Amino acid sequence: MSKLYDFIGIGIGPYNLSLAALTEDMHDIDCIFFDESSRMQWHPGMLIEGTDLQVPFLADLVTFADPTSRFSFLNYLKQHNRLYKFFFFHTMEVPRQEYSDYLKWAANQISGLYFGKKVVDVIDQDDHYEIVTQDSETGTRESCLANHIVMATGSEPLILENMQGFPDKDVIHTSQYLYEKEALMESDHITVVGSGQSAAEVFYDLLEEREDKEFQLTWLTRSKGIFQLEAAKLGQEFFSPDYVDYFHKLPLNKRKEALDTLEPLRNGVAHQTLNGIYEMLYHYSIGGENPKVNIQLMTEVQDIQEVNDQYILNCHQWQTENDFQHKTEKVILATGYKPNIPDWFIERFKEKVVWEDDMMFEISRNYELKFKKYRKHRFYAVTNLEHSHGTAATNLVLAVQRNMEIINHMTGEARFDLDGVSVFQQFNQL
Repeated sequence: MSKLYDFIGIGIGPYNLSLAALTEDMHDIDCIFFDESSRMQWHPGMLIEGTDLQVPFLADLVTFADPTSRFSFLNYLKQHNRLYKFFFFHTMEVPRQEYSDYLKWAANQISGLYFGKKVVDVIDQDDHYEIVTQDSETGTRESCLANHIVMATGSEPLILENMQGFPDKDVIHTSQYLYEKEALMESDHITVVGSGQSAAEVFYDLLEEREDKEFQLTWLTRSKGIFQLEAAKLGQEFFSPDYVDYFHKLPLNKRKEALDTLEPLRNGVAHQTLNGIYEMLYHYSIGGENPKVNIQLMTEVQDIQEVNDQYILNCHQWQTENDFQHKTEKVILATGYKPNIPDWFIERFKEKVVWEDDMMFEISRNYELKFKKYRKHRFYAVTNLEHSHGTAATNLVLAVQRNMEIINHMTGEARFDLDGVSVFQQFNQL
């Protein structure tokens, strides 16, 4: 008879790694985690030198749950003799490359993490779950049993249907940027399609490379403008448990409307990135020089065609309702991400869980999936949460809060203190 674990985590990104760190010293909880990647990695294709996280270092794996934890970012700095360097760095934000290194450091100290193991099936056995994994190298399959599941399968690149099927070296998603960067710069014309921080960072990085290169650089975005990320202190309180409480109680249509309202808080571009782009453009234009850069707003790329080793982008300026064609050699798609819902989940659980809308499952405030029939063996999901938990869906600070809530709910004990108002604003009635 296989061992029965208290819970099994599917996916080992920052979210489940935080859960693993918080439960590592809880010796009465027996859990393991699986990930198909061969090692701990976090957005390796976008670890552009000089870029920072958009949240302070306190949004590490553990600090909001336990500031004294040995898995904190401050302890990482201490162990690497970097406390003074970070102190004199004079910023709250962590360089992305260092955050990635921090995650690897933490993963190397936590037991029960199994990389190179893809979860290919989860079978509901009425009073527990059977989790089937496949070794990424050997193809060998094994089964494990668990009372509960925590699914953190993250997101995958969103590539629109009319932008698929082209050679990977020519039309790439930003998630692959650093892997293809050198080849991209050998071309005469590179076009970035999309908006948000990723698009701006790639554009800025290529703009810096223009000091030694001669390629034309174009940025096409359907957005009304390239606007700054809202960073005011009161605005940041929307990334709090208090707002998540309020958001989750709203009906679905109101939650969707609220997501539109939160757009400047969630998808704007960092102030330093925007300033860096403008300053570089200004210097490139001194003396009447042509910076060989185009930035086109309010423009939707409707499809891409390959013609004679070039690509024609059929574009529509939606405000003036004008159509035009744009020729380029390389295309970088900053078209965002979509929830990665595994095939086995749809096959095994689609008819068992409650859905609020198309591909939007109903989920409790404590992140437990709602099934049509009550069960004691719980299935928690921290993927595909935007419609149910709003700002908690992708925010690193709220990821720690989320894991505290899951642990309390799963164990039926108040292992973490979650009571009390945490911000100054009131989102409901006084």
